[in-house]
Amino acid sequence: MILQAEKHTLKFIKPAKTSRGSYLEKEVLLLSLENKTNRLVAEVAPLSDLSVDGKVDLLSVLSPFIGQQFNHQSLLDLLDFCKPYPSLRFGVYCLIKKLENSHEIWTNSPFTNKLNPIEINGLVWMNEIEAMAIEAEEKVQQGFRCIKFKVGALDFDSECRMLEVFRKKHPSSKVEIRLDANGAFPDDLAKSMIKDLSRFEIHSIEQPIGVGNHDQLGKLCREPNIDIALDEELIGVDVSLGKNLLKEIKPQYIILKPTLIGGFDLCDTWIQIAQSFSIKWWSTSALEGNIGLFDIAQWVSSYSLDLPQGLGTGSLFVKNFPAKTKVENGYLFCL
Repeated sequence: MILQAEKHTLKFIKPAKTSRGSYLEKEVLLLSLENKTNRLVAEVAPLSDLSVDGKVDLLSVLSPFIGQQFNHQSLLDLLDFCKPYPSLRFGVYCLIKKLENSHEIWTNSPFTNKLNPIEINGLVWMNEIEAMAIEAEEKVQQGFRCIKFKVGALDFDSECRMLEVFRKKHPSSKVEIRLDANGAFPDDLAKSMIKDLSRFEIHSIEQPIGVGNHDQLGKLCREPNIDIALDEELIGVDVSLGKNLLKEIKPQYIILKPTLIGGFDLCDTWIQIAQSFSIKWWSTSALEGNIGLFDIAQWVSSYSLDLPQGLGTGSLFVKNFPAKTKVENGYLFCL
């Protein structure tokens, strides 16, 4: 089959805000394997400010291979070549899985057989406090039983008041709260800030401080206030170093972004390492279009899941690729 690649720009309906800044649009690369009877497609969707290869011209990296004939073995060779480019490696790995099955659906699971949807969290994007509170209420009304708030970019007292009001209306027995700080808490204040947040019966907080401070992060993980989930801390880390990393920090959870980690096989290895330390995990999408979202959903559904996943809904972009999933009552369904 012939390898092809083409760039696409996905424009956000409204700015996607985090503590690191706002996204207005996103460049993605579609990879395809084609012959006269079949076309298999995968998405390469780096985040410009977070992916290891976020500022690399990946089309140029791939250009020597475009138009060339590929089989299973030559794709495995290309996968090795893509090791320095995690989002590109993710796309190539997805093509390999699809080629193995000669179909876009590459994993036989209750999800892809439309028998068992995936529970997901309802994400409340960074915004003005009032707008975040309204969005959180909308998510609950839509049937989400796990609400994730992005925190750390606004006035901390205002964020706490918002969470206090939300928790009074929605007890923890009914609605779970996750927080994502994207590394925004100052190292010297993070402990007290997390203690303040614990009043609202928080399930977990993702990446409270910036990456690299393993000693401080480990101390936060040993505090009894809120369970800590590593997110950005895993990005760009060779999985061969994963055992030492998790042994040193000892988080309660890790979060796997397959696009940014470099493929499902590497995520599988992270899961094996985490389980050896009794660390739980969930997976999140990372602003992929509908093609990447569906592939991540296929992979995650191959596991027996006991936690809501952080998968997108495909509703962020003005014009997305054709949908292969839908969301109802806080669950992601395969179309």
